[in-house]
Amino acid sequence: MSIRTSVAGWSIPSALAGRFPATGTHLERYGACFSAVEINSSFYRPHRRTTYERWAASVPSEFLFSVKLPRTITHERRLIGCQPLIERFAEETDGLGNKRGPILVQLPPSFAYPGDIAEQFFNELRSAITSPIVLEPRHASWFQPEIDHMLQRLQVSRVAADPARPPGAAQPGGWRGLAYFRLHGSPRIYESTYEKAAIEAHAQAVATCDAHGIDVWTIYDNTTYGAAVQNAFELEEALVRRNKPESD
Repeated sequence: MSIRTSVAGWSIPSALAGRFPATGTHLERYGACFSAVEINSSFYRPHRRTTYERWAASVPSEFLFSVKLPRTITHERRLIGCQPLIERFAEETDGLGNKRGPILVQLPPSFAYPGDIAEQFFNELRSAITSPIVLEPRHASWFQPEIDHMLQRLQVSRVAADPARPPGAAQPGGWRGLAYFRLHGSPRIYESTYEKAAIEAHAQAVATCDAHGIDVWTIYDNTTYGAAVQNAFELEEALVRRNKPESD
């Protein structure tokens, strides 16, 4: 499966509950409708391996989880001296088995590119976890050609984000094997619903990536009022329309 549409978390808004199966846990019901989910709670606190195992057992065999790296690594240690924390995270998330998808490394907006520290960190992360790595930097210093080349060499994909701060963040970068879009809601971050024109434009971007053999993940993070789930359904419907043969 080269195209995955997902939400940050698997909460089901009451207004959309009728689109999901009536029984089962929230994750079981969510997994019946979508092929992936982004786990954000791992950013704030660790989860036991058995918790990840239970989650993996709750979803279909082709389902994948992306997992956000803990803030102790990205925001407190700022990638320095993180080997024990990486190993703990790897052991815990190994509970997902072959349902563990990309590892999301989101950096603070104030975190400027740290030079060799970045490459050392990604090598440490790669040695502990075989999953794809996606990076969401939010400081302008990361958006330079030489850094993009470094990420390509290390097979680290740079997230395409909306809103894009700085502007270069609007497009995927780094490793070209995976495009990972995080759509946070615009103009009100985490709140705004994406309108039809934005959904159709993103469907075009997804189709273009897919045509070039690039795996594509779209994560809707505008979750405050349930817009993320609505937009995820709308994107899937737009993609189906694009692939539907025209009638004679």
